[in-house]
Amino acid sequence: MSEITVVHLMRHGEVENPSGVLYGRLPGYHLSDLGRKMADRVAEHLSGRDITYVVASPLERAQETAAPIASVLGLDVARDERLIEADNAFQGKTFGVGDGALRRPSNWKLLVNPFRPSWGEPYVDQVVRMTSALEAARDAARGHEAVCVSHQLPIWTVRSYAERRRLWHDPRKRQCTLASLTTFTYEDDKLVSVGYSEPARDLVPAHLLAGAKPVKGGSKGFGA
Repeated sequence: MSEITVVHLMRHGEVENPSGVLYGRLPGYHLSDLGRKMADRVAEHLSGRDITYVVASPLERAQETAAPIASVLGLDVARDERLIEADNAFQGKTFGVGDGALRRPSNWKLLVNPFRPSWGEPYVDQVVRMTSALEAARDAARGHEAVCVSHQLPIWTVRSYAERRRLWHDPRKRQCTLASLTTFTYEDDKLVSVGYSEPARDLVPAHLLAGAKPVKGGSKGFGA
């Protein structure tokens, strides 16, 4: 008889980022009050599930998102470096529409190849590490469920790979809202389905939802 294991790949909640920089892998970026509400909402949503393993990216915003989920389930939060945000050359800079780093000609060389991409960690490398992290979580929760807290771009990239889509894309069209769940279901070792849900959708600011019109200075939506 086949063994079913479910791995929920969760994006962290909203981050306190008053200066509007692309924070990437920088330390010191924590959940906002709203982000903590998002994490609590998802914890409540998952409280009745058969979750036996919770793991998160080492970045503060991911660890803080995972904490209430683990708490309500009576579990500890494991740490997996493979779940970290994608590396990005624009880290620490503003990256909005009509302002920020893109106005500087010195940065234009970073945009020459959107298919790799030239400004950061290659999509293929993200797929390799995220697939490995998902499989590790699957093995840790065999026959049960796991939660992995990560970041928008790595989540969307590995989902695109699993669903056989091209990896390069328009960042505004990622279906990976704050505190969303991208759910991978395995039959033994084989991935059999990918689902998506937004337990905290009503808490997400409208301009940060998938497909929303860009906001000037609104760098929060990129690579978070």
